[in-house]
Amino acid sequence: MRPKKKNFSAISLSFLDVMSCGFGAFILLFLIIKDQANVAYDLPENYLEIEISTLESEIEAANNRLQLVSQSYASTSTIILNLERQLTDSQNKFKSSKNSLSRSQLDPDAIEALRQKVENMKSERERLARDYDTKPSDVRTFTGDGDREYLTGMQLGGQRILILVDHSASMLDKSIVNILRRRNMNNLQKRKSKKWQQAIATVDWITARFPEKSSYQIYGFSEISAPVLPNTEKKWLKVANIRQLEMAFDNMRKIVPSGGSSLENAFLAIASFNPPPDNIYLITDGLPTLGSSKPTSTVVSGKQRLKLFESAVENLPSGIPVNTILLPMEGDPLAPWAFWGIAAVTKGSFLSPASDWP
Repeated sequence: MRPKKKNFSAISLSFLDVMSCGFGAFILLFLIIKDQANVAYDLPENYLEIEISTLESEIEAANNRLQLVSQSYASTSTIILNLERQLTDSQNKFKSSKNSLSRSQLDPDAIEALRQKVENMKSERERLARDYDTKPSDVRTFTGDGDREYLTGMQLGGQRILILVDHSASMLDKSIVNILRRRNMNNLQKRKSKKWQQAIATVDWITARFPEKSSYQIYGFSEISAPVLPNTEKKWLKVANIRQLEMAFDNMRKIVPSGGSSLENAFLAIASFNPPPDNIYLITDGLPTLGSSKPTSTVVSGKQRLKLFESAVENLPSGIPVNTILLPMEGDPLAPWAFWGIAAVTKGSFLSPASDWP
């Protein structure tokens, strides 16, 4: 009968292997540290002498550079002194020559040339004065987002400037869905809409560039057209009256966009001015939805809007540049083409700005 085999334990064998490896690693680390501790870092016997010699060389080089700088300074001082003496001598000679020069010694041609130069300077001064009267100046300040300058191509300035601002319900947003949603909000929320705030900022940007000696008027229009400053119909206001200009702009902030858009009534208001404007800014977002009177239908198609636009243009006086600033509006693809056409015919400008302009 065979004797029974003893059970073999793999766990005990693995434990012994781990302990043996750990003990071997410890002995190896101990031998390495002990060997490194016995290494001697021997410095040369003349180490300090070498260091001292190096420092002495550096000091000597610095002294040489300092001596060169001192010599250069002395030479420069001498040159300056000589130049000052020459300048004094030249001034004395000029004074003596000026005192001894009489009018009879002047060349007649030189006198005529000087006279002509004075006349040219007077003409230039008069031209600058005319430009000052007609070109824009910062009578008000306007600060946009960041330090940016925009090349708009607009004809800024003029003697009689008219701003037409669309404040119909479409100025509440660029999306039809959001326009319908905002129409049911309170007046404060309507005024705070991003698109309407951009229109107000655009008026602020334009008025800040009015020529100081020009006149202006700001009309708002939706279903009807009227000045933003009450009791100023058909009147030109002076830009120099800063307080009145600020009042007009404050009234702009109080407007609540609502109703339809009658471009025809806005253009009819232009004909009521005597003398007429010589520069017009039109701030709107698309083709009109109304004519001079209320329509019988509440739905206006794209073709009908284009006809209303053409009817409004017929009432636009000729010879006046119209600068259109077209804010974004969905579902009105013909608007940019139509307003660009006005700019081309009247020799004005057309701008469809970014959402963060001006």
